Amino acid sequence: MRTSPRLAVWVARALTLATVSSLSAADLTFSLSPAAKDRAGQVIAFKLPSSAPASPALRDAEGHRLPLQVGSDRTARFLLAWQAAGASPKFTLTIDSSPSATEGVKVAPAAGDLAITIGGKAAFSYRMDKEKLPRADIKPEYKRAGYLYPIFSPAGRLVTDDYPVQHVHHHGIWSPWTKTKFQGREPDFWNMGQKTGTVEFVALDRTWSGPVAGGFVARHRMVDLSAPAPTTALNETWEVTAYDVPGATQPVRMFELVLTQTCATSDPLLLPEYHYGGLGFRGLNQWLGEKNSQFLTSNGETNRVKAHASRVQWINQYGDGEGGGVVGVTLMDHPGNFRSPQPVRVHPKEPFICFAPSQLGDWSIEPGKPYVGRYRFIIQDGPPDRALLDAYWAGFAQPAVVIFGRN
Repeated sequence: MRTSPRLAVWVARALTLATVSSLSAADLTFSLSPAAKDRAGQVIAFKLPSSAPASPALRDAEGHRLPLQVGSDRTARFLLAWQAAGASPKFTLTIDSSPSATEGVKVAPAAGDLAITIGGKAAFSYRMDKEKLPRADIKPEYKRAGYLYPIFSPAGRLVTDDYPVQHVHHHGIWSPWTKTKFQGREPDFWNMGQKTGTVEFVALDRTWSGPVAGGFVARHRMVDLSAPAPTTALNETWEVTAYDVPGATQPVRMFELVLTQTCATSDPLLLPEYHYGGLGFRGLNQWLGEKNSQFLTSNGETNRVKAHASRVQWINQYGDGEGGGVVGVTLMDHPGNFRSPQPVRVHPKEPFICFAPSQLGDWSIEPGKPYVGRYRFIIQDGPPDRALLDAYWAGFAQPAVVIFGRN
């Protein structure tokens, strides 16, 4: 039987459509909910649908491949550098066996530290060895571990200090309480030189690395040394996650800390009103002095004295880095935190800032009711951009929701 030319064309078209359909059947498209404001540095997390490819690759609307990280529970994560207000960007999960070109985030032990690298460059470290000291004159009561130091800008410039001579108990990024009451005593876990309290590193529970994110979970304890025998008042868990931020308009280092504190006994830890204590940051020694570093808050405040005790979504401290060039760090408070926006302590002369919820009055951490604090850190080279930092806070506070739909 001879097939007519018209029928042959129809059959060819049908076969082509069937082939295209079979090739795209495994693809899965989704969009993000539109943003009311510009968002930057969004960590987009979602459960992979059962219909998604077994080992999916992620592509944006222009076909560019984006790093995607899938956990053992089938939760997928990627980092979206920018989402303009009103935009609803679209993406496709597809089959792609080629390896990702990004180096991503790697976490590995390194001489008493846990070293975190991003894109092959040092980003920051977590101190695990309390005997790793910058000089020999540090007294035993000041020795501690369980904090972040050193921390570097994208250009590799240091932004933190450790064991500064003015306040030997300051360490990069750390999180003790100062004025407290526990079992009738008043241990101070911040000012360790008083020997009434200390913070001990307990264990590193796990680490992970990946093309999008890497991090670790570690445990600390706040020990009351004023008791007849040392007594743990609080157990603390740190979960730190660092992210690669490809496509950022200005290179940044971005990481987040979730700290969880629980009572170690059946007694609460009472926290009277006080002007500092909580999450702290110690900047470079060369920022020491009233005029050697600058500030910017989410409220637009640049005066360090006026910034003190203000309630802010974020605060940035910046100044000249080692070897020249401006560097800075931004501490961001999550809106879900206790007493958010939390007030800040800004020291009038030293490069020290702290989120201090105790400024707003007496409170306590009660048995069976964990205290959870979530914070984001942005490290930049150059002076801060207020609009950009607002976008990073918006991306942290309320990331977009994934909306699925098929091709």
